[in-house]
Parts: sequence; C-alpha cells; structure tokens
Amino acid sequence: MLQSLKASRLSLARAARRQAVLHRRTFLAPTAALQVDLVQDLYLKELRAYKPPPVKSSDSEGHVQKFSPPKAPQSPEESDIANDLKAYEDQQVEVEGQASGGEASATEEDWFEEEEEEEAHPAH
Repeated sequence: MLQSLKASRLSLARAARRQAVLHRRTFLAPTAALQVDLVQDLYLKELRAYKPPPVKSSDSEGHVQKFSPPKAPQSPEESDIANDLKAYEDQQVEVEGQASGGEASATEEDWFEEEEEEEAHPAH
C-alpha cells in the first residue's frame, strides 16, 4: 500500500510537471488568432485591387423598355353634348305623389297599423 501511494504521488508530480511545461510552451508560442492569415491577406489584397468597369449609357439596352407616351384620349363630340343637354332640359320633372299626365292620383294607403292597447289590469 505504501508503494501504491508513492507511485500515485510520483505520477501526479510528473503530470503536474508536464502541464507546467505545456503551459510555458503555449504561452510563448503565438496563438492561432495572432498568426498571419494568408487567405485573408490575399482576399483583402485582391479586394483593394478591384476596379469596377465604368458604366456606359448603352448598358441598359435590352434590360429597359423604351418609353413611348400613351395616346391622347379622344374628345367627345360637341354636337352630341349639345343634343344630350337639350334632351335633358326638355324632360318633364317627375315629383313623387303627383299624378303624371292625365292619370288620376292614386290614394296613398296607410300601411302603419296601430295596435289597440289592452286595458291595463288594476293590480299591475
């Protein structure tokens, strides 16, 4: 049992030394975040060097329809308006309740019917 305790103590001491050595090594070595990113540098270099092509006035041809103004609306004929206005003025005015022409006026019926009130009971 004594030997097993010593062995475990020694193994713990070795593991602690290895961890300390690993910590020292990773502390001195540059991390992945600090290392130069070659892909990013190449991308930024190409992005800065890019020059867009100049825009020409003929670039929109084939993508945009040519503008053509709509046809002017046809104006109504003045003679028709005059005839329609005269026909409107010549019409007879119809008033509700008056007899038209030679007809006798129909008597109006009273559609409202009142119900007779029942005699109220003296108890109520």
